This record gives sequence, C-alpha cells and structure tokens, in this order.
Amino acid sequence: PGGKKLESLQYAKVAMEASVSRRIAECCILGTTSLLYHCLEKGVSVAFVLSDVGVLLIEGSTVQMRFYLDFLERVTGERIQDRATLKALQQLDTVMSRMVPIASLSSTGRVIIFPDFEQRFLPK
Repeated sequence: PGGKKLESLQYAKVAMEASVSRRIAECCILGTTSLLYHCLEKGVSVAFVLSDVGVLLIEGSTVQMRFYLDFLERVTGERIQDRATLKALQQLDTVMSRMVPIASLSSTGRVIIFPDFEQRFLPK
C-alpha cells in the first residue's frame, strides 16, 4: 500500500559495520527476530535498550518509549535544569534515569531485555 517497496536486509553491510562475518550477522539478526516474535506471541514483556537514546518497552499491546535525560538535552540543545520541566517529563513517563532498573518499567517486574537476551525480575 502507498507504493512502498520492501527492501531486504543487507546482511553483508550489517556484518561489515559490526566487524563480524556475514553468517554471524545473519544468525544474530534471525535469532533476535525469532526470540522477539516468540516473546510477543506469548505476551512476554520486552525492552529494547537503545544505548544513547533510552528504552523501548513493549508490554502486551502497549508500546512505550522512555528517553534518557542527556539524550533529550542533546536533542533540544539545552540543559533541562528547570525542576518544573523535569517533573512534567517524569510525570509523562517520557524520561528515565540510566540508573533505573529496566525491569521496574514493566508492570509485572519481568522483562526480556534486548540486546542482552536475558530475563530480569524485579522483586515486588
């Protein structure tokens, strides 16, 4: 629809960027997508840690993005020191500290974290 053309993933280019063989890159990508598919199918919460950006959390049919404060500051080009602004961002659940345990973002306290591929639990 909309005249969009589907492009296949360029495993060789990914492999070159990651300094690994094409076979390793393909296995990692296919393994990740397979694990993600099974997690989503079974309703397991997953979190994608985007190193300098934040965390993308998927719980059931809810998708939520939480940004690191320093990322938002880089995007806006200024420091967010105003307490009112910071409090508003926290209340909107759009900003998070790098020190917050990722499992605490999940309502169940259980989440599989990508790219670590390990399930973490946060005791209630």
